[in-house]
Amino acid sequence: MIVVKPQLTDEQLADLYMVRKEYRDAAGIYKRLADQEPRNAVYLNKLGIALHQQTALALALKYYERASKVDPMYADAQNNIGTIWYQRKKYGKAIHAYQKALNIRTDMAVLYSNLGYAYFGDKKYQQSIAAFRSALAIDPKLFETNGSRAGSLLQDRSVGDRGRFYFLLAKSFAEAGDLDRCLRYLRKAKDEGYTALGEVRKDPAFSAVLKDPAMEEILAPKIADAAQ
Repeated sequence: MIVVKPQLTDEQLADLYMVRKEYRDAAGIYKRLADQEPRNAVYLNKLGIALHQQTALALALKYYERASKVDPMYADAQNNIGTIWYQRKKYGKAIHAYQKALNIRTDMAVLYSNLGYAYFGDKKYQQSIAAFRSALAIDPKLFETNGSRAGSLLQDRSVGDRGRFYFLLAKSFAEAGDLDRCLRYLRKAKDEGYTALGEVRKDPAFSAVLKDPAMEEILAPKIADAAQ
């Protein structure tokens, strides 16, 4: 029996190049498609991502903004605008972009996650926790999987103070009632050298997890620290 495989469309071929991380080849095809259909927000957004992956941030931003202008209800493009500002450490602009995306779609965990990272970068920790809690309410496994949607939506997980970041995630899980993940991220915070783990004893958010025997090991000083 002869099996005839359907030929890939240009968009599918470009998507395949993206999967293979051959971003320059992908960008060439997306650019041709976008030139042929200048009001196709998906092509414009995908072109932006292909350029973004080549660190051509200014050009990527141009195409994200064009995609958003063509289709103001396209949350993916608005989110990707936010990732540009986040990577440039313009956290206020990133927050604004993510909030605009959330005004369009409230059911996407990655949008709340990106907003949480931006608040964290801006040192607005309570807002960061609130955003992460909203993300976890939609997808409890968000921080253990890749929440990016292939070809259209970017998730940025780069962060500076990883110890504090993991501590805030642990608090988010504690408030959500997920004590196993709370303990997991408290351990990560400890491994990163976070020095304020003792805060859990005074913070009501951690009251339930304090009863877990594992907390004694987490709150115990590291052997190297204890020896000093």
